[in-house]
Amino acid sequence: QITFGSIFLGKVPVHEEVHRCAGEIYGYKGCIRDFQVNHKELFIIDEALEGRNVENCNVPICDYHPCHNGGTCTSDEENWYCECPRLYTGKLCQFATCDENPCGNGATCFPKSRRDAVCLCPYGRSGILCSDAINITQPSFSGTDVFGYTSFLAYSTIPNITFYYEFRLKFQLANHHSALQDNLIFFTGQKGQGLNGDDFLELGLRNGRVIYSYNLGSGTATIISKPLDLTLSVHVIHLGRNLQKGWLKVDDHKNKTVTSPGRLVGLNVFSQFYLGGYHEYTPELLPKGHRFKNGFQGCIFEVQVRNSLNQGFKSPGIPEGHPNSGRSVGQCKDSPCSLIKCRNGGKCIETGSTVYCDCLTGWKGAFCTETVSVCEPEHDPPHLCQQGSTCVPLPNGYTCHCPLGTTGTYCEQG
Repeated sequence: QITFGSIFLGKVPVHEEVHRCAGEIYGYKGCIRDFQVNHKELFIIDEALEGRNVENCNVPICDYHPCHNGGTCTSDEENWYCECPRLYTGKLCQFATCDENPCGNGATCFPKSRRDAVCLCPYGRSGILCSDAINITQPSFSGTDVFGYTSFLAYSTIPNITFYYEFRLKFQLANHHSALQDNLIFFTGQKGQGLNGDDFLELGLRNGRVIYSYNLGSGTATIISKPLDLTLSVHVIHLGRNLQKGWLKVDDHKNKTVTSPGRLVGLNVFSQFYLGGYHEYTPELLPKGHRFKNGFQGCIFEVQVRNSLNQGFKSPGIPEGHPNSGRSVGQCKDSPCSLIKCRNGGKCIETGSTVYCDCLTGWKGAFCTETVSVCEPEHDPPHLCQQGSTCVPLPNGYTCHCPLGTTGTYCEQG
């Protein structure tokens, strides 16, 4: 039994006033590890005021799978520790950076490290915590960010394009390098997956060429344009389909046509119309149609569609031109970093409307204004406390709290 002031582990001492229900009170027989009150972890041996009849626990703790959130337990005869997956921390990997979500307005919280989070802003919002409203007339997309997400806009399902449709749009590349990437420009599908046999309509960019493909359920038809003239600042696309026959015109190139295989003539799509990227985590869950690996990098604007030769072109969305949702989409040619001041050598990073500070070693926080504790995993150099021990910061350095059976400055001795 070990006592912590008025907290007792194992058995209440006999000199205390206790209410006995019947007969002798028996103390706990077994092992107690990782004692936590609210969010404070107490060191069972080091912080105990007194104790009696306590021995080292030889039960292999990893047999009880103590690690949370996919952590891996490692142990020997006396010590054990949890190796935490990315995004989690704590002795049992029980804490996540985004548990107390600091992001506002429906933003996606992504843990940049075990201590800092990045807010991936929804459509119409910008800033460190996505608290700033922005007006978007020409959407700017940032491709796939370092966290694996694409920026995108999602519009309501485009109606009545089963047998005929025409699209026209303009785009501006972020740079020449982005023209060589596998960039998804837009997508809509039957089930939203773009698998073979799953009707879909898709437009993308690969190796400096525009790729237009569709599947009516009996095979994929694809048109690949000539290489883009990268001296042009704005590119214009006009494409369409009537039953099985599709066509594509890019800039001043000649019209190119294709006929889909099989006998089916109708395109049945029910998913939202995605522009610039996709709502899922990427790249594994991007639509499989033509296997584009990234979202678009640059600006896409003046997107219009019609489903009949007798009708005029309209912008997608209900009401017209209004997306249902989006992520990390900014206003073309605007820089959210112009409003952010990162401190202590930090660099401002922007991906569409999402913005954050990338801090130098030793600094953390939204604006790189907080120092990294010597005991934190991000500290360079790392602390030397051995596995299974706990690092505790001091005004000048740190000390190691050792588990039972170990000793030494860094708990390196048995």
